[in-house]
Amino acid sequence: MNQYLSAVKDVLENGTTKSDRTGTGTISLFGLQQRYNLAETFPAVTTKKLAWSSVVSELLWFIEGSGDEKRLREILHGSAESDKTTIWTANATAPYWQPRAKYPGDLGRVYGVQWRHWRTPIEHKEEQFKDDFGNSYRRAGYVHFQEVDQLKSLIDGIRADPHGRRHILTAWNPGELELMALPPCHCFAQFYVSADGRLSCQMYQRSCDMFLGVPFNIASYSLLTAMIAQVCGLEAGEFVHVLGDAHIYLNHVEQVNEQLTREPLPAPTLWLNPDITDITKFTMSDIRLDNYTSHGAIKAEMAV
Repeated sequence: MNQYLSAVKDVLENGTTKSDRTGTGTISLFGLQQRYNLAETFPAVTTKKLAWSSVVSELLWFIEGSGDEKRLREILHGSAESDKTTIWTANATAPYWQPRAKYPGDLGRVYGVQWRHWRTPIEHKEEQFKDDFGNSYRRAGYVHFQEVDQLKSLIDGIRADPHGRRHILTAWNPGELELMALPPCHCFAQFYVSADGRLSCQMYQRSCDMFLGVPFNIASYSLLTAMIAQVCGLEAGEFVHVLGDAHIYLNHVEQVNEQLTREPLPAPTLWLNPDITDITKFTMSDIRLDNYTSHGAIKAEMAV
């Protein structure tokens, strides 16, 4: 994870202080890229503890196509009625979102909903027709929505045409941003199969919380890449992370400096249940991080 630590240091040393939506303030740098080789080890941060169960449960929740925070709670804690929180609890209960939520726990049309239930409008134009008795009628035009399962289409596409250049997964839907508790930060991913049968993913992230969010995002998309590789009969290649607004919140600077004093520990390896060949069939018990050791957790408040 030296690439990640170098990026954090770059933002800290070369970024500029800016205001932000949350009112917290950031040190921000625009436009970075890191590459993580997934062939041998897994890029889990070791200079602080990674919330691995939260990474896995959120990704499984995305894959389900859910936008219900209570369902995420069920995957992570075993009960939708658990009084324990998830990384989405603060967004689900945020004052700006509550008036728009349709039910307790509703997060709207966030990541997984866009991945599995993208809505495409189908227009039916006005038309005239005659019945069997020669009477003329006019049918008004109307629009209905047809769902697109992007994740299924992505996997089908990789299997059918591995060297195609259209293996895309997007969560950025301009027409539905107001229907989301949080517009997507990691918003666009392209998948690529090399000549030797390795699947890589390049993800563009528009907004990058370097201390809390980015280690989580690296682990999540690396895991997704490995899962898709397995169900497509490929090996995992690289995760390429493109960062737009890379920032450190001003109330995280002390924690970042503490993290940068720590030496990285050996990287862990990822185990996936080899019997799983359907992306929707993975469960928490089918995914494991082996030989993971880390320095202790460093707590910091999430800006909402």
